[in-house]
Amino acid sequence: MNARRIVSAALVIAAFAYQIARADQPEIRRTDLVKEDISISGKEAVQVRVDFDSGAFAVNHRHPGEEVAYVLQGTLEYKLEGREAVTLKAGQSLFIPDGVAHSARNVGDGKASELATYIVTRNAKLVEPVK
Repeated sequence: MNARRIVSAALVIAAFAYQIARADQPEIRRTDLVKEDISISGKEAVQVRVDFDSGAFAVNHRHPGEEVAYVLQGTLEYKLEGREAVTLKAGQSLFIPDGVAHSARNVGDGKASELATYIVTRNAKLVEPVK
């Protein structure tokens, strides 16, 4: 075998291994639904559907405004800075104040989804990771 074939084969194997490893990682998918200016100067409303695979974890983060999280499906555990963790099931909601760091984890048996509605600073980065 020449060097090109060896390198090509190694790249194919590495790409395949990456796809297998990635398939084992629980994912979070965000679907943007609405983004519109509102009557409050400098603010906008943003609505997003967030789907969590079983065991998926949204790392500690904050937003440039308020969030209302409504659980559409499954069971999610939210941890807000300075508060006890709260577990919500489908049909329950949670208010997250401006700038409060928080995380969310799918603690149920299957997939979970939330409808996240934000009133935030216009054109600001919606999600800011917090260490």
